[in-house]
Amino acid sequence: MDLLHYFGNEPCSCGKVHTAAVEELIVEKGAIKKLPECIRKYQAKKVFLFADGNTWKAAGEAVAVILADNDISYSKYIFPNTALEPDEAAVGAAVMHFDHSCDMVIGIGSGVINDISKILSKTSKNPYIIVATAPSMDGYASATSSMSMDGLKVSLPSRCANVILGDIDILSQAPEHLLQAGLGDMIAKYVSICEWRIANIITGEYYCEEVAKLVRTALKKCVDNAEGLLKRDEDAIKAVFEGLVIGGIAMAYAGVSRPASGVEHYFSHIWDMRGLEFGTKVELHGIQCAVGTVLAARLYEQVKKRTPDKEKALQYAEEFDYSVWSGKLRKFLGKGADAMIALEAKEQKYDGEAHAKRLDIILDKWEDILAVMEEELLPAAEVEKLLDTIGAPKTPESIGIDPAIVPMTFQATKDIRDKYVLSRLAWDLGIIDELSVE
Repeated sequence: MDLLHYFGNEPCSCGKVHTAAVEELIVEKGAIKKLPECIRKYQAKKVFLFADGNTWKAAGEAVAVILADNDISYSKYIFPNTALEPDEAAVGAAVMHFDHSCDMVIGIGSGVINDISKILSKTSKNPYIIVATAPSMDGYASATSSMSMDGLKVSLPSRCANVILGDIDILSQAPEHLLQAGLGDMIAKYVSICEWRIANIITGEYYCEEVAKLVRTALKKCVDNAEGLLKRDEDAIKAVFEGLVIGGIAMAYAGVSRPASGVEHYFSHIWDMRGLEFGTKVELHGIQCAVGTVLAARLYEQVKKRTPDKEKALQYAEEFDYSVWSGKLRKFLGKGADAMIALEAKEQKYDGEAHAKRLDIILDKWEDILAVMEEELLPAAEVEKLLDTIGAPKTPESIGIDPAIVPMTFQATKDIRDKYVLSRLAWDLGIIDELSVE
């Protein structure tokens, strides 16, 4: 399957011409050996290598040898801190250490290294190659960087990698925790595709079945090979890495993040924001998304058993006091809540008239909405079984999250982005306070 030209140049049935910014994807054993060829395609004279201590050992040293053997000049910066945070300080350090005689950026790593490298590529206006060191997250093919800025998790416009190199020999040596995170980020797609379809029904948001089908196919391949992941089976490693890349490409094809993230990602974002504000424990993004997927699956199972009550929903919305709610948000998230409150000032999702219109659609289309849940979601017990297969955490307390904050975390997910997710549906139905996330 040619992932980068999956739709060709013709309009899709959804009406869009789907394009991806990634120009080359190489996923195979020994892929790193093709790095000189990739560099020469862009006529780069000198490259800038960017890594941390762990990723330099995992692949950077081999990259340096290959470049030297091929007479390719390079400069490098290796972050001294292996517990690298994607924040202003890290970006500033990268920019300050960048060698401006270089005309290409090569990131060696995964999540944070990739996010910062994409920003460095954009600011320096140079092409970018990522040498992946772990199948741990779906940002390889994304043109945004997930960063912490002013206490809030944000997606900053950056630059998509021109070339993604996934060397199976390197990826298969990634720490177990990163392998678990990769599959965790993939199983989140059960929820994201479900919510994309539900949003399309309720709000009329754009949806593409062909893009969704691409993600579903990749997800199935990951799940089918899950048992081999911790055995470092090559097919399992490749399935997860390609699945994660497909997630990023699908977002590019759709022009929105819908194919790859939903309420389960927002659990993770909220926990990240609390970590920034209060110093609470934060886990890898994919691990948190896996736990969020379990929570979302349980919540959806409760919603499926409910019969919508129009009068109850209207009364709940009428009695909702946003000033009280915004105060709770500020107490729960600190200064990170300010951006969410500013977003609501523009979005007005709690407006009575807007709510009534959505509610009428929900009532009219409830059977269709239930059918989507049934078609797309994996039961919570099966999600947990899948996580058990790879020995991954599956509860908030297992990743250091106080169970007492989980109900408020769920409530806050409806405010983090302008996106219709489960918590918004529960609010529209007037049942958000009644759902259990125990």
